[in-house]
Amino acid sequence: MIKSMTGFGRGEYSDDKRNVVCEIKTVNHRYADISVKMPKRYSFAEEKIKALIKEQIKRGKAEVSVIVEALTEGDITIKLNTPVARQYIANLNELKHSYELAGDVDLKLVSSMPDVLKAIPDIDDEDEVTEVICRAVESATANLDGMRAIEGEKLAEELLMRGDLVREIVGKIEVRAPLVAREYREKLETRIKELIEDKVDIPEERILIEAAVFADKANITEELVRLDSHMLQLKTFLTAGGPVVGKKLDFLVQEMNREANTIGSKANDLEITSLMLEAKSEIEKIREQVQNIE
Repeated sequence: MIKSMTGFGRGEYSDDKRNVVCEIKTVNHRYADISVKMPKRYSFAEEKIKALIKEQIKRGKAEVSVIVEALTEGDITIKLNTPVARQYIANLNELKHSYELAGDVDLKLVSSMPDVLKAIPDIDDEDEVTEVICRAVESATANLDGMRAIEGEKLAEELLMRGDLVREIVGKIEVRAPLVAREYREKLETRIKELIEDKVDIPEERILIEAAVFADKANITEELVRLDSHMLQLKTFLTAGGPVVGKKLDFLVQEMNREANTIGSKANDLEITSLMLEAKSEIEKIREQVQNIE
């Protein structure tokens, strides 16, 4: 199955202690690159999260967001930092008396000072918490995979269509190519007659040799066969699927361009050149879409 590298998935899971929401956004990337954004106190689950996502994502950049909403007080404890509070009180009182300032050093003021009250992670069972987070991640990954599969089907349909268009163009060139050498010979004979005005008898063999040399240089039969074969291979990859098919398609498109460039440079015919420009335009569109395939 062909999958797109771009997609979005959201998953949610709750137990009696916490509610977890996971969102995954993926975009094109040459390799699998996964980054996770989540509360620091749950960072022990990060590697397990990445491992789960890598089971589904072989290529692409994934941005993962995990939000954990505590439903009980089990995951965190508020601690009073007594030494810090004591220093604040002493310094504030000194400031008040030294400069005869108005106002009281009260609870509201002291508790609002930085680091007086700190939220300390207090997670007894990391495996339990990891399991809950991973449930949400699995749900998000499944939804992401479904979206990527749908997008992949659309990409495959377009690529198959463009592959057929290139094959049609190749067919037109195959019809035109044999006529090029014949037309060259006729033009050569006509041009020679115009130049010498029948004053000199040019041996027929000389014209035939010149035409044969031109025909050999302009012969594009092998390139046309290979280009058509590449299009058939494109169809095979898209219909058979397989893991990381995008890398194979990357290489295949390079070979398509190589053959198209060779045909365009060897053909020496305006009609074939025009047809190859159409083919190269379609190959470029294939290349652009292949960048989206895992």
